[in-house]
Amino acid sequence: MSTAQKVYTWLDERLGLTGIYNVVLDRKVPKVNWWFTLGSASLFLFVMQGVTGIFLTVYYVPSPDHAYDSIQYIMNGVSFGWLIRGIHHWGATLMVVVVSIHMLRTFYLAAYKYPREVTWLTGVVLFLATLSMGFTGYLLPWNQRAYWATTVGTEIPGTAPLIGPLVTRVLRGGADLSAVTLARFFSVHIWFLPAIIAATIGIHIYLVIRLGISSIPDKDD
Repeated sequence: MSTAQKVYTWLDERLGLTGIYNVVLDRKVPKVNWWFTLGSASLFLFVMQGVTGIFLTVYYVPSPDHAYDSIQYIMNGVSFGWLIRGIHHWGATLMVVVVSIHMLRTFYLAAYKYPREVTWLTGVVLFLATLSMGFTGYLLPWNQRAYWATTVGTEIPGTAPLIGPLVTRVLRGGADLSAVTLARFFSVHIWFLPAIIAATIGIHIYLVIRLGISSIPDKDD
């Protein structure tokens, strides 16, 4: 027995790696197509956004006086900063597109029905959280486009009766966009929403493993 096999056997006896592999990876799946890989693609994009986001927070400064300058420094002064920010920027757009198509595919093929109703609900939470990540991240460069787009975006909930003005003030941290708004969006973007997404992904994956993925319905279905 080689050293690698001995190490694996030692870990397997204590962690049950073979059992985990059989349950998580070595599962029977129905005959499907590439549309059923969008969930895994969404997970990959989320991990990529998390990794690139961590690198960006090293240089980003969440204050109105320095936010834009810090973005410019990332793009022009940091080695490969333009690449990391480009991946993060376009990855966010791609993640919204992939998650949206994934939701449409699930709905179109009726994969939300029994016994996968809770799986569908967790997917809805992930979809809304993904949109919220895009919205909160849009303000962070603190340029004219981001400022006015966020101004309009935060005014939309204000049109709701009774609670609308309160929702707008909570989002902005006041009557207008300010340093409080930027700090609030930054904290929600890097802490609250990623925590919600990570926890919901864990539940979502557990349900997919437990219930399996749905097959393509036939004419009788």
